[in-house]
Amino acid sequence: MIEEYIIPILVIGVIILSQALKMVKEYERVVIFRLGRLSGVKGPGLFLIIPIIDTVMKVDLRVVTIDVPKQAVITKDNVTVAVDAVIYYKVLKPDAAITEVENFKFATAMLSQTTLRDVIGQIELDQLLSERETINKDIQELLDISTDPWGIKVTGVTLRDVSIDDTMLRAIAKQAEAEREKRSRIILAEGEFLAAQKMKDAAQLYQDIPVALKLRELQTIAEVAREKNLIVVTSSTDIGEIAALSSAFGKK
Repeated sequence: MIEEYIIPILVIGVIILSQALKMVKEYERVVIFRLGRLSGVKGPGLFLIIPIIDTVMKVDLRVVTIDVPKQAVITKDNVTVAVDAVIYYKVLKPDAAITEVENFKFATAMLSQTTLRDVIGQIELDQLLSERETINKDIQELLDISTDPWGIKVTGVTLRDVSIDDTMLRAIAKQAEAEREKRSRIILAEGEFLAAQKMKDAAQLYQDIPVALKLRELQTIAEVAREKNLIVVTSSTDIGEIAALSSAFGKK
């Protein structure tokens, strides 16, 4: 009689063992609920549970990427922009991720969208275009604070694209052109100022040393005399100097 029950008992034992024996990979953990109460976290590798009594939920510990779709946001200076981003996070506490929030993946994705809109709405367009690294850090810190009770760590945030309508693009182009025109005028004015300063210094030098002005005049005449088809007319007192210069150029 006993032998008749051995095979059914063995079959039942194998079925129970197959249900009790579980295995998870290195990057996975299993949260176990025993009669509805949190029993603990198991993994990685092989472990045993009590069939029917225990309920298991598997959690992936690898970094997860969230592609935040484009969000139409009005910046602080009333400019409408479309911004999308990429969020990176990982689960540090599997038990908290299961017990503290209904669906931590969906909750993190929705929180990423709202946080992105809130941060962009508090800054101006120029900051959005020029201070992306700072904005990324601000969004990451805010997300990290909100997801910490869920056992989730936000490891990175990257603003991927900022889209602006054509009207605003033309306005930005005009602003950039005006900025370049302003810089060119300033540079030109600085050049004129330096030239006038040098001319003032030269005039002061000629006033203090009159012979220097005479030498400059002779140098100018000498430069003009290099052109063979020009006639230089000067005062009679300069004839000797002109002759000397002409002789010197002739010999050269």
